[in-house]
Order: sequence, then structure tokens, then C-alpha cells
Amino acid sequence: MPAAPQRTRSTTLALLLVWLAVYASFALVRPALLDDADSVHAEVAREMLVRHDWVTLYANGIRYLEKAPLMYWSMAASMKLASLFGFVSARAFAIAARIPIALGVLGLTFAVEAFARRLYSNARAGVYAALITLSSAGIFLFTRITLPDGFVCLWLALAMYALLRCEEDGNETPCNGLLFGLACALGVLSKGLIGLVFPLAIVVLYLLLAYGIRGAFTRANKLPWAVALLAFFAIATPWHVLIGLANPGAGHPAPFLFMNGHWHVPLPTDGNVRGWFWFYFMNEHLLRYLNLRVPHDYDTSPLYLFWGLCFVWLMPWSAFFFKSITNALPFRNAAWRARFRTHTLSLQERGTLLVVTWAGFVLLFFTLSTRQEYYILPALPAIGILIAGWLVREEASAPASRERRATTRCLVVVVALGSLFAIAAIALLFVAKAPPAGTDLATLLSQNPGDYALSMGHVLDLDTRAMGMFRTPLMLAILALFAAPMAALLLRRRAQTHASNLALASGALLFLIAAHLGLQTFAPVLTSAQLAERIAPLVQPNDLIVLHGEYEAGSTLGFYLQRNDLHILEGRSSNLWYGSFFPDAPRIFESPSTLAEKWPGSQRIFLWQSLTDPPNQLPALPGHVYVLAISGGKEIVSNQR
Repeated sequence: MPAAPQRTRSTTLALLLVWLAVYASFALVRPALLDDADSVHAEVAREMLVRHDWVTLYANGIRYLEKAPLMYWSMAASMKLASLFGFVSARAFAIAARIPIALGVLGLTFAVEAFARRLYSNARAGVYAALITLSSAGIFLFTRITLPDGFVCLWLALAMYALLRCEEDGNETPCNGLLFGLACALGVLSKGLIGLVFPLAIVVLYLLLAYGIRGAFTRANKLPWAVALLAFFAIATPWHVLIGLANPGAGHPAPFLFMNGHWHVPLPTDGNVRGWFWFYFMNEHLLRYLNLRVPHDYDTSPLYLFWGLCFVWLMPWSAFFFKSITNALPFRNAAWRARFRTHTLSLQERGTLLVVTWAGFVLLFFTLSTRQEYYILPALPAIGILIAGWLVREEASAPASRERRATTRCLVVVVALGSLFAIAAIALLFVAKAPPAGTDLATLLSQNPGDYALSMGHVLDLDTRAMGMFRTPLMLAILALFAAPMAALLLRRRAQTHASNLALASGALLFLIAAHLGLQTFAPVLTSAQLAERIAPLVQPNDLIVLHGEYEAGSTLGFYLQRNDLHILEGRSSNLWYGSFFPDAPRIFESPSTLAEKWPGSQRIFLWQSLTDPPNQLPALPGHVYVLAISGGKEIVSNQR
């Protein structure tokens, strides 16, 4: 494989500008943090600063033991830095929480650029891989939420890059082993054992495929495992030891039971709870994979949706998916098949096989386990690299070659699908009239509570009445999904392949802006930040704030009011459930009877509840009930004016 070309200064600057425009400008500021994971994770980081505890995670004053700490450390450090410059408001902390995730996308962009440029010995391959990453709808949407999966993508890409470097002749250097070990350790500190399982499993499968059983052992012995292991344990071990020691079990938790041919996981009771080691490794890793985790407060995406979204999250680049796979694994080529059987693939062919193994293992892993829509993210950079490989091969081919004709056919499909979308969107623009100014979107939505366990479940509430509020995003989406692919097709027919690919990238980036505007319009239904801002002038330190339902349903209230002592009515479940059984957990859970006792008292009570999602009926309360604010299908009532 020829030496990899250097990345030019203009390429670096262009990628930085694209990242700044899409990920580090408007996306940091709007919309407000969303209820559930988005604000819960930001609140965990904020409470790190409040409690001065960087070992045990807390949410609303209760142990939050199910997550690895790296994302929260980075967000807390960002908030601390913001506070040093005098930015201490909730809005400033929300922006600070998003900055590390945006920086993670920047790191991922340059990681896949370096990987593709090195693998294909082609500078444009790196540019295309980077643009595919930056314009991926999946990566963009799920880094708008404070989720660690963007970091997982970055660490996995760096681990695979280290292996690619090791595959070069005589390059099994300690530096590459150090990079691999660090990437695995940071992956574990970002999302638990999956950060180690993914790179190790991919390495093992790749070595077996590329070298055979005997050759795999021989090749593995040459890799710098000692340095990698030393780096991994030095980085990953301390936090795991410290948090395990800080959170031992308490009381006398019930034993496991084997009944009727099945294992039954015992539930904790007040004061009787297993410690962090059991909860984190057994419950959050093994039992979650087996769909036995307690509490079972999550749903799993259907398999057809999980695989189908692989194409959605990479559109329009996913049109080249199948061609990129046949380019990477040319089984129709007899010479390649012979090299594959005899384990004599070239360095570039082995590198491409590594990328296929990377994407394939992630997809297979979640095919066999519980899954959410965003679990596919670690496979997307690998698929983007493969698509970049196909694009540079097609670009280097003759104008009338099979590669050019195949890519043109793929673009025709994209334009056809874009045409169907444009027709439907234009029809919606005529049918769905813009509602009067000030209309609450929640009043226009249908309700599908059975889908809300999915991360994008609320999108299914949209109907033709509600679409009238999305006219601008729809018009931009028409340009992104129809006009840009049409321009790309016309440019390709003029043999201007590079310009065609840039036109596709421009359309994909425009679609991200449309998606963000849509999210901004939809946000009042997904957040309680606007309610928090309305009551903030009224709230005093001794007032009682109560959420009716699960903490996650209105978690932005605590973050934007900067309170970690919210009480929960009829919602002892989900993220706060396990930690609430520890003996020192604050007693924040209310029942209708305990709230009714407090309601007539002198203490002011603010009660949040959803008007759409159960429980959405106020309990019987003595005395007056004053409605203070209504927005986004949620309201806040109080016992005092």
C-alpha cells in the first residue's frame, strides 16, 4: 500500500468550518435540554460540582449507578470552566454540557479522515469519510442529546486506527499499542464493558478472517499487547475500584431464585440492596443484554426498524452501501477469493476487511440483544469509510466505466426517493395550514404513549394538523432530499464526480439544519424548561417542587431551577429506582396521601404533571389548586397563588 498522503491545511480548515457551522454554533444553544436522558445526564454532571464527588454519580440527590463516568466528567469540567468565567446560569450550563459531545464529533471526524486517507492512500477518501460522518443524520441527532454513544464511536475508531497502523509492515510499535489501550479504557469509561468488548471482538474476528486460526495466533503475538494492557488497566481501573468501595451493598438483599426453568432476579427493598459491583456489571451489562435487567423500564426497537435506520441515519450516502460492500468484499473476483482463502490479502484488502468486521460486529451484536435506535451509531463511521472507498474508486475510473454507471444508477434511486418525498411534502404544505401564532404544539398532536419508550417515539405523534408548524423545515428538507441529489446527478452525468459528491454533502448538511429546526419546533413537547423559566421568579429555597410521575418525565425542571431535591409523586422507578433503596437515600417519594397532608400547609408546593402521558390526573388534594403555567402538554399547579 502506498504511503498515505498528508492532510492539507485547506482540508483541515474546511472540516473545522463545517463542524463549527453545524455542531458548534446554533446546535449548542437551542433547543433547551430535553426531558429524560438529555437533562438527567446534564444534571448528573451539575451535581458532581455541587457535591464535589467525582466518583459516585448522583441524580436528584440519589445514587445513579448505572452509567460510566467519562461523559459526566467532561460535562462537569466544561460547566466548571464556564463558572470560572462567570457563566453560572442554567442556560450557560446547558451549553457547557453540550460542548464536550460536540468536541467528540470533531475528534471522530478527524479520526475517520485519517483512517480512510491511510487505508486508501487517497486524500479525497479521507475528505469523503469526514463529510459522511459530519453529515450523518444519526450522528447529528443523537449528539444533540447528552448521550455517550458519540464518544463510543470516537474511541472505537481510534482503536481500529491503531490496529490499522500495526498492520503496516514493521509498525507494531508501543505507540500504537498505547493508543489501542487508551481507546479501550476510555471506551469502558464512556459506556462500560462494551467499550472493551467491541474492539477486542473485532480484532479477534479480523485476525481469524485475515490470517486463519494458526496465522491469527502468530500475528497476535507480534502485536504490542503488553503496552496496550498496561495503558488500559492504568486508566480504567482506578474509578471502578473507587466507586465499588464507595458503594457497597447494604442490609440483606434477597437471593436469586431458579423457578420453573427460569432465573428470577430479586428486587431490592428499602435498606436491602446489592452494591455497585453487582448492579453495574450484572444488572446493567449482562442482564440488560439478556433483556432481564431490573427495572424493565425500556423498550427495544424492532429488528426491521434497527436495520432500516442504518440507511436513514446515513442518507443519502446509504445509496452506495451495497456497492461499497461489494467493493470491500469482491467475492466475484476469483483472484481475491484465492487470496482470501490462502490468507494472502494485501494490506489495503486487509484494512478494508477490518472495516467490514468493525461494522458487521456492531450490527450483529445488537441484532442479538436489546436495542435502541441510536445503538447503531458505532457502526456508522465504519460504513462511512467503506462508502468513501467506493467513491474514490468510482472517481478514479473511466467516464464510461461500470463504476460510473453503477453510481449514477444509485443516484437515480436517491432522486426518485427524493421526488416522492418532495411530492408528499409539497402536498403537506398545501394541506397543513400554519396555525395561529402562539399555538401550543401539544394541542395539535395525536397521542401514542405505547411508543414513548423508544428514544424517538414522540415523533410518531405528528399528524397533518401539527405539520403546519413545520413548514420551514419541510421546505429545507425538499431542497436537501430532492434538489441537492438532482444537482449531484446532473454533475455526475457531466463527469464532475468530485463536485457531485460535494453537492450530495451539501444536501445532507442542509437536511441536518432542517432536522434541527424541526427539533426546535417540537422541543416544547419534549422539555419542561419553559415551565421552569416561568416559575423560577416565584420559587424560594424552602418551597417544595413535586413531579407527578417518573423523574425523567420532567427532569429539566430540576436542571433549569438548579435544584437536586425534587420530590416524586407516584414515580419510584427508572433511573432513581435502584439508588433509592440505599439506607442514606433522601426520602423524596410521595404518595397521594402524603401530598394531600402537605397541600393545605404553609409551605408552598409546585406540582408538575403531564396532561397527556399517564399519570395525567391530579390526585385528590384538599384546598385550592392554582394553575400557574401550561406548555407543551404539561402544567404546573400550586397550593398558593
